[in-house]
Amino acid sequence: MLKELARRGIITAGLEASHLLRRAGAMASARGLGAIFTLHHVRPFVPTLTDINEHLEITPEFLGAAIRQLKADGYRFVALEDVPALLRSPEPGRPPFAAFTLDDGYRNNRDHALPVFERHGVPFTVFVCRGFSERSHTIWWETAAAVLCREKAVDLGHSEPIVRDVSTGADMRAAFRGMADAICAEGEDAMIARLDRAATAIGIDPQAIAGDLVMSGEELAAFARHPLVTLGAHTVSHRSLGFLEPVTVADEVRRSADYVEEITGRRPLAFAYPYGDGRSVTDESVRAVEDAGFRLAVTTSPGTLGTQSAERLFRLPRISLNGFYQKRRYVSALASGIPFRLRG
Repeated sequence: MLKELARRGIITAGLEASHLLRRAGAMASARGLGAIFTLHHVRPFVPTLTDINEHLEITPEFLGAAIRQLKADGYRFVALEDVPALLRSPEPGRPPFAAFTLDDGYRNNRDHALPVFERHGVPFTVFVCRGFSERSHTIWWETAAAVLCREKAVDLGHSEPIVRDVSTGADMRAAFRGMADAICAEGEDAMIARLDRAATAIGIDPQAIAGDLVMSGEELAAFARHPLVTLGAHTVSHRSLGFLEPVTVADEVRRSADYVEEITGRRPLAFAYPYGDGRSVTDESVRAVEDAGFRLAVTTSPGTLGTQSAERLFRLPRISLNGFYQKRRYVSALASGIPFRLRG
């Protein structure tokens, strides 16, 4: 717990320092041409026994505040699919741009985020995970949170998972790290299956969790008809692509694009790598995305976009709006690019 609080304290201090530097006009070049923002859940905050996934959600009020802050800072809002052209042909003197993306296709993106984007006329892209939407795959981090809220933890280091009791927040965070480390490695499918079996044994239905949280194909099709909404692809299973065989990677990419085309009638142009880091963003996966006909792909590596980004359209950085740092001045600080410049 102390280590986690210390880490958040360091991040907060960096954001505060970046805010002050931005106000002073320092490092203006770090802002670049613009930024892509990434979100997951947008919903009213409801406290739970554990906060392990709290970084993945923001409130509708904060989303509105973030948009208003970017407007005040002079940003123009663009569709993600317009970003390649804006990077290839930047217009001197034009204000920076901001594009919004949301991962996984959660129902609250429609119910709580869309009304905010509508009020401000902001376009956005939702990256759809076919397996979540079709209920063929479960969302392991949501399953793990549900298990921990029963004050239980699962040891995945055995062929048959072992369930044990946990009681303190520190125990829960340590248990989640153990589950995440086991799953985010080679053999991800087997580990998720073990977690799902353990959850089922204590009365939790992992498939029902996906059904409760993620829009179905019919819902996504209706959602995509909104003029501000574009759907992108986010694989079938949300597995780490770096641990999969090349033929499987190509299949994950292609079938996720097929799904978006099936439900919308339009082939998606944008792709988001599962997890968005080195687990999935590899030379092999980048080639698979390019070969599938996408025009751009986004990661979760933090950063702003500059003219050099036109040469890296399949490894574009995104800035996360994190549930632990929901303050307007932090939005300005992040968009300035200064925190990433300070990190080197």
